[in-house]
Amino acid sequence: MADGANISNKQSTEDRIPFSLEAEQAILGAILFDNEIHYRVSSFLKSEHFYDPVHQLIHDASAKLINAGRVASPTIIDASLASSKGFAEAGGRRYLENLAANVPSTASAPDYARVVFDLAVRRGLMTIGGDLIERARDASLDDDPARQVEDAEQALYALAETGKYGGGFKTFRAAIAEAIEIADAAVRREGGLAGVTTGLRDLDQMLGGLHNSDLIIVAGRPGMGKSSLATNIAVAAARAYKPERQPDGSVRAAEGAIVGLFTLEMAAEQLATRVISEFSGVPSNDIRRGEIDQEAFDRVYHAARELENLPLYIDQTGGISIGQLAARARRLKRQHGLGLIVVDYLQLLTGTGKRSHDNRVQEITEISMGLKALAKELNLPIVALSQLSRQVENREAKRPQLADLRESGSIEQDADVVMFIYRDEYYLRQAEPPAGTVEHEDWQRKLEAVLGVAEIIIGKQRHGPTGKVDLHFNEKLTKFSNLDRGNYDQHRRE
Repeated sequence: MADGANISNKQSTEDRIPFSLEAEQAILGAILFDNEIHYRVSSFLKSEHFYDPVHQLIHDASAKLINAGRVASPTIIDASLASSKGFAEAGGRRYLENLAANVPSTASAPDYARVVFDLAVRRGLMTIGGDLIERARDASLDDDPARQVEDAEQALYALAETGKYGGGFKTFRAAIAEAIEIADAAVRREGGLAGVTTGLRDLDQMLGGLHNSDLIIVAGRPGMGKSSLATNIAVAAARAYKPERQPDGSVRAAEGAIVGLFTLEMAAEQLATRVISEFSGVPSNDIRRGEIDQEAFDRVYHAARELENLPLYIDQTGGISIGQLAARARRLKRQHGLGLIVVDYLQLLTGTGKRSHDNRVQEITEISMGLKALAKELNLPIVALSQLSRQVENREAKRPQLADLRESGSIEQDADVVMFIYRDEYYLRQAEPPAGTVEHEDWQRKLEAVLGVAEIIIGKQRHGPTGKVDLHFNEKLTKFSNLDRGNYDQHRRE
């Protein structure tokens, strides 16, 4: 069999299209000779990776038969392809029999499959490159170069992930297989999570973890602890990360996730200080001011050493567009892997369209739609924080609700999960009556009842129930944790 580098010599030097008929024939013959070969290569080799249209037909027919539990033999495939254009011209049943009879080696079948796949990727690169050249040469003034770069990143990501240029329909059989795989992963994982852990037991139980392709909105007024919760979730997912190598050589997360955190308001070192504070038990204000003794410094040092190798990547660029965020996320997944994106926060992103800047609601709509599309494209959960409008402060009952998002573009519509953070303690502290009065005694009792308690209100969840989860919030350490009602008094004294 000639190798891929020399195959293009069979064509005119003008075309130079990379393909290998010999490799395609070898893998098809191996599958016809031993149907079990199909299962060894089906995780990455698809019919569209074959260059010859007749080979695409043969592979597609073989795959359908084998997946249906039937035998893919020359006789049966000949019967199913008898009316297919081009099949008879290629030799029909005799061609199939020759493929099965002239297999170089079934042991080398995965190598032949990899050659076919790699050459398909090279053809995809040529297609992308050609499209880039034509678009750059003929682009109008309205076709912004930055947008061209973003589209190129997206095309390259799709090629790197799937080995093909562009998308298409997915059979229901394939969708069912993926659903069963997710359920199986949930059974095998400790705690029965189908998605990425939040690190918070009761929240995980309500959500089943953070699911791939979902957009999770965490909304609340300033001071509620949105950034703290997002950081806690990001670190918990990264700490839980356990890689698992697949039969095709790729690596995926058995638990947890590699995390990309876009902190558009806070500097990376400030965020790192918060995380170190959470794990060392030393308040972040004390760390920043250097007001710590040797014992506290040792705790900070050991926490830093424990956390420094977390698979957590931070982008602290402010004011980036949704297109730039998507391009950077694709690049991170391609280079290091990626299983969870956290965005702090949505309103600090900008749109990419010229019209969006004239209308903030349209711009927020573009951003939320872009985040949802990115979650589906990269097949991972995206947690995005969102500010709530001041109208919450203007009513007596300040517990947030879905209606508070109605004027924020299509956030509620695009999100798969909407969670609100609410802390009664925050508002009660602002309404302290004069000391020594009856009202102050009543206020003191109310404050004691909610001290250190944060409510996570799940206002929307496409795949599960809505409701409320109570968490403990340590404001000094900016840390959310599980609320153990049995030891609640101890929590309040922390």
